[in-house]
Amino acid sequence: MKFLVFLMIMVSNAAGMDLSGKMFVFPQETNTAHVKLIPANVNLQSLTVCHRSFTDLKRDHSLFSLSSTNDHNHFLVFMNWAKQEIQSHVHNLFVGYGGLDYAPNKWHSICTTWNSSSGLVQMWFNGQPLVIKYIAFTLPLTTNPIIIVGQEQDSHGGGFDAKQSFVGMMCDVHMWNYVISPCEIQKYMKEKNFTPGNVLNWAALNHQKTEKVLTENKQIGCHADDAPTPGSGENPTPVRGVAPPLSQMPFNLYFLTT
Repeated sequence: MKFLVFLMIMVSNAAGMDLSGKMFVFPQETNTAHVKLIPANVNLQSLTVCHRSFTDLKRDHSLFSLSSTNDHNHFLVFMNWAKQEIQSHVHNLFVGYGGLDYAPNKWHSICTTWNSSSGLVQMWFNGQPLVIKYIAFTLPLTTNPIIIVGQEQDSHGGGFDAKQSFVGMMCDVHMWNYVISPCEIQKYMKEKNFTPGNVLNWAALNHQKTEKVLTENKQIGCHADDAPTPGSGENPTPVRGVAPPLSQMPFNLYFLTT
């Protein structure tokens, strides 16, 4: 029986799990709770990483951590609270992006691209492209990567610090081993149909959760907040280009007959 359960777990991990409409919940500050994301391939000549997150943290925290046997910050997306900037680290070098509306208790969509042939890095924040910057490292990221969300790796697969942990919700994590087009990034940001990641795919995610991490349904708000309740007697909000019924016009009409 134990062998059968183990075999089922292995088959499940090999196939990956469809997390569409789901989110990871990191409900408390710890130096243990995290999710290890298993990449479909490790040939990272270049890359794009996209994710959505929701937090009220007012301190440093990791958003995406990829380490190798040589560098614990092989690729890292990190919120530096003191500098008020989101940083992109490649091979222990980094660039920072400040002046962002990283408001608490709101969903934020972030995509980061890095091109190994040019060393160019760019971040997209809530649909807006930020300035292209340069990191003087142009070798592929291929040395036994370990990818973790929820914690920042200060050693290969460990060295966690609770004061750098992520507390909140995270979803829609995708990773490609190339720089995807601005059009594809915009589609991701607007939650439209896009080409899913070929390294990490939220709809077929091979992952391992450790300690207090929950998988919950995404909380999707109602987009018809302004619509009146049927039978309530409320006047509907006028739609541009469509005249309201005569009974709701704010004046009287007089018809003259001859």
